[in-house]
Amino acid sequence: MKNGILPLAAVLAVTTLSVPTQPAHAAKKTELIISAAASLKDSLEELEKLYEKKHTDIDLTFNYGSSGTLQKQIEQGAPADVFFSAGQKQMDALVKQDLIKDSKNILNNDLVMVIPSDSKRAFTTVKELTAKDIKKVAVGQPESVPAGQYAKETLTARNVWDTLKDKLVYAKDVRQVLTYVETGNVDAGFVYKTDALTSDKVKIAINILPSVHAPIVYPAGVLKESEHAAEATEFYQYLQSQEADTVFKKYGFALR
Repeated sequence: MKNGILPLAAVLAVTTLSVPTQPAHAAKKTELIISAAASLKDSLEELEKLYEKKHTDIDLTFNYGSSGTLQKQIEQGAPADVFFSAGQKQMDALVKQDLIKDSKNILNNDLVMVIPSDSKRAFTTVKELTAKDIKKVAVGQPESVPAGQYAKETLTARNVWDTLKDKLVYAKDVRQVLTYVETGNVDAGFVYKTDALTSDKVKIAINILPSVHAPIVYPAGVLKESEHAAEATEFYQYLQSQEADTVFKKYGFALR
């Protein structure tokens, strides 16, 4: 070495040794798209954490909405691996079109009428919604929101659906009905019992008798067009597991 200058070979050797080792790329995760009824949001968010912790190669992506809207999206080709409906009608429509590979009823629920938690009004029957001091009543759009369909069946059975038509405020899904009641924009609304239990801003005024509307069932199914059929089927089976049952019961659902 002359004048403190390292030979070129030594410089290259030092440079080579100092280059940090590049980490290997992490394995790409498989994304599963779950189209699910809005009323399932809280329970599925908890199950998402539990499932992804055990299945580190899976990335669950949820598309929440009214079951009717989700049905239409799937019919129009929107990507989905699993459909979790709040109504049998929507699942049956997809099965009829040969879009579902396998399906099963997973849960049951109850319909309730809720009012703002600070409301002084007491109800014993839905017929009291016809009173003059009741200005607005929220229901899901019956054509696309199963909870709205059940509410219409209930009010029709009590012979007040036509009477209440001018008071009805239609919502895009059951969670929007809940929001309308929480904010006091309506005097009452029809939601699932599980929705009512998620909010301290509403209280249950009436538990609706199951005999006045169609059974409230939650079928889940795997899409035939799923690009990840094996992974989708595994998650579908997980929804029927004891761990999933525990979470669903925690949020007020009745098991199949």
